[in-house]
Amino acid sequence: MSSEDAEEPLISRHPSPLAEHHPDDDNDDGQATTAAYEDGPPSSPTLFIYLLTLSAGISGLLFGYDTGVISSTLVSLGTSLSARELTALDKSIITSSTSLFALLVSPFSSVLADRLGRKRVILAADVLFAVGALAQAGSGTVWEMVLGRSVVGLAVGGASFVVPLYIAELAPAGFRGRLVTMNVIFITLGQVVAYVVGWALGEFGDGEGTAWRWMVGLGALPAVVQAVVMVVMPETPRWLVMVGRVGEARRVVEKVLGGKGEGREVDATIKGIEIEVKEEAEGRRLRGVRRGGRRAGWMDSADELFGVRRNRRALAIACLLQGLQQLCGFNSLMYFSATIFTMLGFPIPTLTSLVVAVTNFAFTLAALFLIDRVGRRRILLWSIPFMVVGLLLAAYGFSFIRLASTDSTKDNNTSPTQGAAVTILVSIMVYVAGYAVGLGNVPWMQSELFALNVRSLGSGIATATNWGANFVIGLTFLLLMDALTPSWTFVLYAVICTAGYGLIWRLYPETAGLSLEEAASLLEDSNWGVR
Repeated sequence: MSSEDAEEPLISRHPSPLAEHHPDDDNDDGQATTAAYEDGPPSSPTLFIYLLTLSAGISGLLFGYDTGVISSTLVSLGTSLSARELTALDKSIITSSTSLFALLVSPFSSVLADRLGRKRVILAADVLFAVGALAQAGSGTVWEMVLGRSVVGLAVGGASFVVPLYIAELAPAGFRGRLVTMNVIFITLGQVVAYVVGWALGEFGDGEGTAWRWMVGLGALPAVVQAVVMVVMPETPRWLVMVGRVGEARRVVEKVLGGKGEGREVDATIKGIEIEVKEEAEGRRLRGVRRGGRRAGWMDSADELFGVRRNRRALAIACLLQGLQQLCGFNSLMYFSATIFTMLGFPIPTLTSLVVAVTNFAFTLAALFLIDRVGRRRILLWSIPFMVVGLLLAAYGFSFIRLASTDSTKDNNTSPTQGAAVTILVSIMVYVAGYAVGLGNVPWMQSELFALNVRSLGSGIATATNWGANFVIGLTFLLLMDALTPSWTFVLYAVICTAGYGLIWRLYPETAGLSLEEAASLLEDSNWGVR
């Protein structure tokens, strides 16, 4: 079981750029990176690498599309489900069911990836993506829609865990960072596509209330394309060696090198993988002997994670960052931006929502060039204040607008002013820009905090924290808008961001430019490594 599968989910966003600059770290993690990948990578991308990029990009596109399309869908449903207008609770359950089932399935996907292989799990996720999309498109009741969203959640939870692992175990070091980055970019691109499709179908659809079915149903198309691509892609060399299929692993390595690698490089690669697999097995055996018997591997890691101070600190910081990434309220905008802009009186709310997705996409691109140059800690301390300002400005704008309820079953007489609505739109753009540069990326650097022997379990728990917080936000946002008013809801998110800023300033050390071992050792310091 590799640590990078827990490190780089889609939900999420950016893996550590250090992976490309510290190849030995990948060897420590048990990834299939060896001398052949470091010393003799192809001078230019091969056809295989382009296919790998496509497979990664489609996975990110799926994740982004399925999380983004619900925004346009919610404002297009009308009375199509259960022959009635949807309540705020209906919308919240439909939206949050995806996150809940992603949370439930993600811990098991790693077990399946080791038992069945990375490729089979990705193919299974593609089937679930397609089935979930078609189930949503054919829904006639609220609970049928919830079922379809839940199936998509199973797919998201599995793919977000396994796809980055598949990429990391196949890609040469010289292209690994680029390929994983493409997955990140495609996530935000998928959200943009979802908003464009939602706007186009909403404006130019058949006008009979079925446009939303096309919105959600089209999510099956990328899944089918990815499945076709994956059929011609090989399994990873590391998994093949783990199950004793060394000959196949050798052929895969030769394919990765584009036929340009010398025999000694291929031999070195396979030998390195075999050594890693044997060392992992021996390490598990020795830990079992020391503790007086056979124990499950995860129980061994749990003892180390919770019993050693620096590991507990690493877990605390990773969970803080992952929880804050969701509890700051960002995905409420991804899920409900069209609902918000409808309340504000924008004539084409789905088109206005596109501004949110494009801002996120643009500043995610900017983050790729800043994260290593500025540093993880510093970029958070610089970007979170912009998020707070954006949230407070939005709260101020909402104070000039009288909104009755987000509930479609109630009378929603609004008295929005153009100035207030524009203020809220601009404030949301400021907030999203700050998020995309900082909190949208840095939490996925979590593996830099953990020592090798607890990296997989620690990253997995932190990722589960992300999904759990995502579920809470999706379930409660509209209810909070009704109970607290929109202004106080945004003030609440600003308070959470401010509290998170204080904890980051106090607890989160700078890890940019350090090896994984050096970064983990910072947490032995009495000041948590903060200088």
